[in-house]
Order: sequence, then C-alpha cells, then structure tokens
Amino acid sequence: MGRFVAVPLLAAFVVASACGGSKGSASVTSAGTPATTDGGGASRALHLAKVGTFDSPLYVISPPGDARRLMVVEQGGTIRVVRGGKKLAQPFLDIRSRVVSGGEQGLLSMAFARNYARSHRLWVYFTNRNGDEEIDAFRAASADRADPGSAKRILIQADTESNHNGGQLQMGSDGYLYAGLGDGGGENDQHGERGNGQNLGTLLGKIIRITPRAGGGYSIPKSNPFVGRAGARGAIYSYGLRNPWRFSFDRRTGDIVIGDVGQNAVEEIDSRRRGTAKGVNFGWRPWEGRRRNFNEPAPGAVFPQLTKTHSDGWCSITGGYIVRDRSLGSLYGRYVYGDFCKGQLRSVKLSQSRASGDSALPLKRVPSISSFGEDERGRVYVVSLDGPVYRFAR
Repeated sequence: MGRFVAVPLLAAFVVASACGGSKGSASVTSAGTPATTDGGGASRALHLAKVGTFDSPLYVISPPGDARRLMVVEQGGTIRVVRGGKKLAQPFLDIRSRVVSGGEQGLLSMAFARNYARSHRLWVYFTNRNGDEEIDAFRAASADRADPGSAKRILIQADTESNHNGGQLQMGSDGYLYAGLGDGGGENDQHGERGNGQNLGTLLGKIIRITPRAGGGYSIPKSNPFVGRAGARGAIYSYGLRNPWRFSFDRRTGDIVIGDVGQNAVEEIDSRRRGTAKGVNFGWRPWEGRRRNFNEPAPGAVFPQLTKTHSDGWCSITGGYIVRDRSLGSLYGRYVYGDFCKGQLRSVKLSQSRASGDSALPLKRVPSISSFGEDERGRVYVVSLDGPVYRFAR
C-alpha cells in the first residue's frame, strides 16, 4: 500500500508507525450522518456488523446477480466464500502455489465479468513467484468453486521492487476491466530518468483499461486516450499515480474515486466524473498531493479533492466506496474511507471540484484497514488485515 515492511504473513501489511483499535459500534451523531429511527421511534445506530474472521483479508466482492454470496480475498492466495452469512470450508479459489505474499505482495483483489451468470468468467490480480504483477482469468465450475485449471494469463508487469504493486481490479460500467498499478516501488519513483508515474511508455504508476481475451492476453479499447500516440502504452487510462491501492466506481453514476498512497508527507483522494479520468495526469512524482515534490514537468496535472498529512498521523490511505445503500440513511451519497495506521473510519461528500463535510464516523477504530468492498445489493464493507471483515449497518 505504501511503506510496509516485508514480514510474516499475519503481520503482512504492518507499517512501522502502525496503530489501531478494536471493532465496535456507536450512534452516528456527527454532522451529516445522524442516527435514524424506525417507526416506533427507536434509534437505529450506525454500527459494524461482523461478517467473519479471515486470514489476512484484502478485499470483498459479490458475484453479479448473486445476493447470497460474498467473496473474501485473502493475501496468501485464497478466496473464501461466505454464503448466506456462513463461511464455507472449501475456498472458491486456491492459487497459493503461484503467489508470493507478505509485505505488500500477495493475492490483492478480484473482479467478475458483468455477464458472470452466463460466462462464469472472473479475474484475479496477484504478485507471482517472480515478484511481478499478474492478472489472470478463471472460470467458475460452480457457484462456490472456481476451476483452478482454467487459468489464462491476461497481463504480466515486470517489477523489481516488492512494494507499490497497486492491486485493484474493477469492472467499469462501460464493460472494460480497469486495474491500478503502482509506480514500481522503492522511493521517489526511482526507476527511469524521471520515474514511471509521468512515463507513458510503462504501465507502472497508472490505471489501465483493457478488454481481456477469453483465450488469454488482452485487447486495447480504441477509445483509450493514448491509442496511436508514439511512445505511449495504449492500455493507459490515467497516469501520474504513486500507488492507487484502492479505487472504485460509484455504482449509480460511474464516477471514479482513487485513494492514492503518498510517500513521506501527503495522502490523497482523487475524484472524477464518469469518463473524465480518461487521459488525466494526477501529478506524481512532481507532486505529492498539492505539495511540490520534484521540480519537474507534470503536463496538465490535476490536484486531489482531499489530502491528509503524515503530521496528523496518516500513513497509508485506504480508498473506499460512495455509499448507495439507502438503509444507511444520510451516509447515502457520501464516500467512506480510512487509513491503515489511524484505523479511523471517515466519510466525505465529493464532487469533481471539491470535497466537503469530511468527518470521522463515531465508530470504534478498525485496526489495519486494508480495504473496503461492496456487494451485489450495494452494501459496503470494511476489511481489517488482522482478520475481521465488517459490514456497515443500521
């Protein structure tokens, strides 16, 4: 995610300055997120409903059209099924033999095809045994089990460092597969003359948009912004990113929100309306948030809507989701997010030009926030690397 040390799996994403707390619940009384009441007048407080405990979980998602199942991605290389609220003993997928894990490496996320109910296709993003980023396709053999023998390699990105691997996969409402890749690791985007973030000749430090082929590999959408540009990779959708560990699409509007992990000073959240992140330069490495980092050009760079500083205890931002679960009352339409070190859950109202009403949710801290997720019904989850997965509920 940012500056993690490579340590045994159970402590895998620990930051040197990491802090945290324990799960709990409380009524929401901060501005914009009050507790609601039912017809009898009883308060229904916002709380975290525990889904289960897992082995270093990093992401949760539901198959399209399946409201009964939740898939939990575990860093070591397994995907677990929660069906009807119960964790199944057999994993949905087990590729531990192909994954290097620990630190920022591992099985990092997954995505389902929009027509999954018919095609049974899904994709996973992981760091392979060479330490390179890899995206593979699989087919499901049943609702609870993927076929491990169906693997088809979609993409490999060589990477000489163990950190800044990105790792998010998301299916866009346009039907394309999006993936976030980090800048190649180390410090100060150190590879190449001026790093990778501003270099359109590499996929590192980018969000890419592709069409996976059924037999392996991928094609490039003709509408991608750098198709046909000399020296540029056609798969690039957005650039100038350090480590877009978690990004998401608003399920109602298609807007994209990116949590880009900073270096020594600033964490940032970038938000763009549907389709308008196409070709956008988010500024790294010349800019870290709104702070000048290197005196180098960053053509057309845009600033983030929201920044958080390390001087205030932030260390590695974990991007979340815009809430579209109406049962959460006035959290509807707000973006929920957190930080690996602080463990504090927050919400903010985002537009393409600004952020407003940024506030902490009065819930007990979740230690080691590794990810957020969203299920088929639009319910939102928060994931702790320490094991628990919780759902926001009233």
